[in-house]
Order: sequence, then structure tokens, then C-alpha cells
Amino acid sequence: MSPTLEVKRHSLAHILAQAVLDMFPEAKLGIGPAIDNGFYYDFELPRTLIPEDLPILEKKMKHIVKQNQVFTSEMEPVDKAIEFLKSIKQSYKVELAEQFKAEGATELGFHRNGPFVDLCRGGHIESTNQIKNGSFKLDKIAGAYWKGSEKNPMLQRIYGLGFETKEELGQYLEQRREAEKRDHRKLGKELDLFTFSELVGSGLPLFTPRGTQMRRDLEEFVQSLQEPLGYKRVHIPHITKKELYETSGHWQKFKDDLFKISTGKDEEFAMKPMNCPHHTQIYASRSRSYRDLPLRYSEVTVCYRNEQKGELHGLSRVRALTQDDAHVFCRPDQIMEEAMKIYEMIQKFYEVMGMELKVRFSTHDPETPEKYLGGADIWKNAEAKLAEVLEKIGAKEVLEGVGEAAFYGPKLDFMAYDALGREWQLATIQLDFNLPQRFELKYVDDQGEDQRPIMIHRAILGSVERFMAVLIEHFGGAFPTWIAPTQVALLPVAEVHDDYVREIEAELLKKNVRVEIFTAEDSLGKRIRKAEKQKIPYMLVVGDEEVKNQTVTVRDYKTKEQVPKSKAEFVEGVLEEIEARKL
Repeated sequence: MSPTLEVKRHSLAHILAQAVLDMFPEAKLGIGPAIDNGFYYDFELPRTLIPEDLPILEKKMKHIVKQNQVFTSEMEPVDKAIEFLKSIKQSYKVELAEQFKAEGATELGFHRNGPFVDLCRGGHIESTNQIKNGSFKLDKIAGAYWKGSEKNPMLQRIYGLGFETKEELGQYLEQRREAEKRDHRKLGKELDLFTFSELVGSGLPLFTPRGTQMRRDLEEFVQSLQEPLGYKRVHIPHITKKELYETSGHWQKFKDDLFKISTGKDEEFAMKPMNCPHHTQIYASRSRSYRDLPLRYSEVTVCYRNEQKGELHGLSRVRALTQDDAHVFCRPDQIMEEAMKIYEMIQKFYEVMGMELKVRFSTHDPETPEKYLGGADIWKNAEAKLAEVLEKIGAKEVLEGVGEAAFYGPKLDFMAYDALGREWQLATIQLDFNLPQRFELKYVDDQGEDQRPIMIHRAILGSVERFMAVLIEHFGGAFPTWIAPTQVALLPVAEVHDDYVREIEAELLKKNVRVEIFTAEDSLGKRIRKAEKQKIPYMLVVGDEEVKNQTVTVRDYKTKEQVPKSKAEFVEGVLEEIEARKL
């Protein structure tokens, strides 16, 4: 049987560790898992690695592969395993083995290939000749705290790439080069969309007027989809007493990720990391009848999460994230209709973005019930209801997500694919039987009896910051006209043409078209290049002929074509494009 790619990648991590020990016999080994696109291994080394070390180690790995080393495994009694690891002076492995022993393990697994032996749970190729020539490459060096804790020593992490074939590796590297050109951190700075400040703090983005305009366009688009469906806006504070999150279960599960506030008055507060517990209290503020349901609360609001500094990444991973959030409180017989309305919103939104969607059914893992709120019956019921919704959607391909459920309920996650074919988890429909129970929410049914409502959590674009990062890279900064920060650039050939340019500007502004004049202080060619760098959808060049004929010469950023048009024709066309949100 051919080994899976994950197994090959994990085996490459072992081959890397063997190469490192050959180069640094005193190296201490951390862990070495398979990851997306490759693998890594953490080491404590006698000196700091430099980029020039990677080709040397990669050459050693290729030599090991050519030796056709066989992978073997064996189990050892836990105490004997610990003594062996102490004898070879692998202190981090000793720590892991002692941890496994404390958790109840009586035996531990070792895997060997050639002279190399490692404490490992397994999943390896039969022999190194199953690694194809040119299918792997060492990629980069980084620092990583042992076990991810800043309280532990900093190790050196070597990342590698691993694929089935040399050709697949080449395709990935080409895709990554293109992704680097589209990096939202680079383009965000070039296009003046957002910035960060050391004085403000890591992971706390500041949006410029141009970036703020994009945010508003996204938020207004979502609002235009949900308002006709009866969603009502609410507004909640940014902090809460910890008792709210103790009741919801968030405090117990996420207390290390919360920004906590002490008032010094025997009260403890937290910056809100999510909105759903607050929204339950709006629902609970008065008695509800079955006739009142469904109630649909929506809000675009900032939440705060104490992410580790080393995990922050541009807008993709931040400490202050703006959630496009909504919660529907409904009767059980309304679940299908409400979920389908959300699904239709998601479809319309991503169609406009030009992004293909696939759906993942994210369920709980019955092997780890301690990770979730509620008993087995609640989860069985919730997942059955969501499975009915999934069947109604009729998706051609459904991805399985066992263990990917939210801790309070199962969900349908919509995976969006960008222009480079990368997968992003963005929109979601989550079914929640637990929070209504924990907060004792109720409504009175048609028989006068108290009943428990169902809570549906929904997001269309999810975090505004993360979605903007995806969007910037999806379009490479060349946004469709409707969402471009500047939609039209006006370029007078000379000062004598300024009056006509001002007339055009006034007419466009009156119709809410975002316009900027590039005055004739520089040469026309230089101004065209400046507008091109800003990726403005349309440039209108105005000279003697245009003034005389009341026309404009339209330069299209996408096609690079220059076409003369009447002023009225251009205005009508650009307004239609913006209103229709054309790609």
C-alpha cells in the first residue's frame, strides 16, 4: 500500500532529525510533526542556525534517502523507555515520556531508521526509497517555545516542504511566489489601507481612511443581504463581568485567551472575545412568545483575544477582531428555514467575490466528550438537525470535519477558495442547543408551556480583518470597482484642463463615486504610473480634445486599454458597475 502524504511528511521529519544529529551530535530533540505542505522539527542546538545550514542539511537528508533505510517500530515498558532516553541525554523526550507515564501510559513506542531512534507514536513509510527524488526541500528556520509556552526554553525550528513528486513541489513553490507578491501586509502598506504601531501594540491594526472605506463597503454589503430577511441590529458593551462567561462556559475553556480587567472593587471583568453570551441577555430581558420567534440579532463589533505575540500575522491573526456576527433565536420547527436563508446569503456574498465554496460538516469528536458542552443526546439531536439542513443544501461534495465543531454545537463551515486555489474557512452556520439551556432561555408555546429556543450562530465574512487579508490577496490589491478605495483617478494633461476636471469630479462625487485628482505637477506618464501602482480601476485622461468635445479618455486598469467616451456614457457605466458589484 502506498503511504499517505502525511505519513511521508512525518517520516521526512525523522530524516531531518537524523541529519541534524549527524551535523550536531549534541542536539536535543523536541517534536517533529507533519503539517500542511510539509513538516518541521524543533531542536536545542549548540549554535544558532543560519540560512546557509539548510542546503547542507538537505544534502544529508538526500543521502539518507538514497541509503534506503527501513523504518521499524517497537514498544517498550514506560520506565525502560525513560531510562533509555536519559542514557542518550534527550531531556525533552524524557519530559514527554514522563508526561505520558503520568497520563497512564504503560508502554511507549520507538521508531528507528538506520542509526536514528526516536520516541514516536508512529505513522511512517516502510523505507526511505518511498520518498521520491526532488519531492522535498528545507524551507526556513524559526524560533519556537518548547510546548508553545513562553515560560519554556526557546528552541530552533526547521521547516521543510514535502510533496508526492518534484513537479508538485515546483507547483507549490510557484504558487507561493505568486502569494508573496499578493501578501496583504505588503499590499496593505503600498495601498495605504492599514498600519500597526508599536505604541498601540502588536495585533491591534489601525485602518486608514482608504482601508476604513473598504470595511464599510463589506459591512454594508452584508447588511443589504440580511436586512430584507428581518435581521435587527443590536449593540453591546466591550466588557463583561466574568460571571457571564462562567455561565456560558467560555471562561472555563478560554480563560487564558481573555484580556482580564480588575476594578479593584471585588469585581473581575473581561474584554469580550465573542458576542453570543451578551446577545442571550438581550433575548432574556423580557418574556417571549412562540409568535415572537424567530428573533434575529446582528452586530458588527470588535472582540478581543489575547493571542500569543509569535502567532500574530498581519490582519490574518490579530488581538482586536471585528466580527460580522448574528444570532437567531428560533423554534425547532424554524431551524430549516432560518438556516437556508443564511445559506442563500452566503452564496450571494461569495458569488460577488468570485470565490468557489465547499461545505464542511463540522461535528464533535465522541472520543473526547470533555471538549464540549452538553451531553451525548444534545449533540445527537443538534447534528441530526444540521444534517437535514446539509441534505437540503444539496452540496455535491461535503468535507468531513470530525472534531471541528464549536464547543457548544455542530456547524456547517463554508470553505472559500481564492484566486490561487488556497482554502479559507470563512462563513459558518452553527447550531446551538447548549447556550439557551445554560442561560435558561425560554418562550411560551401555543399551549402556554415554557419551551427552550434554539440558537443559530452565523457569520458571512467572519472576522472583517481576516476577510480583508483574504480579499487583498485574492484580488492582488486590484479590487473590483465597487470596493476599490479610489474608484476613479482624474488626470488633467495640464493646468488649463483643471476646470473641466473639477466639473467631472463634482458630478462623480454627487453620485457617491470615490474620485481623486492627480494634478499636473508631475508628467502625465509619472501620474499614470502612480495611479497604476495604486491599482485604481479607472483613469480618466483629460486634454484639449476632451475639453472641446466634453469627453474623457478612459484607461482601464485591468485591460490597459484607453477608450474615448462621452462623460455621460462613462458615468452611467461606472455607476452600473458599482451598483451591480461586478467583478
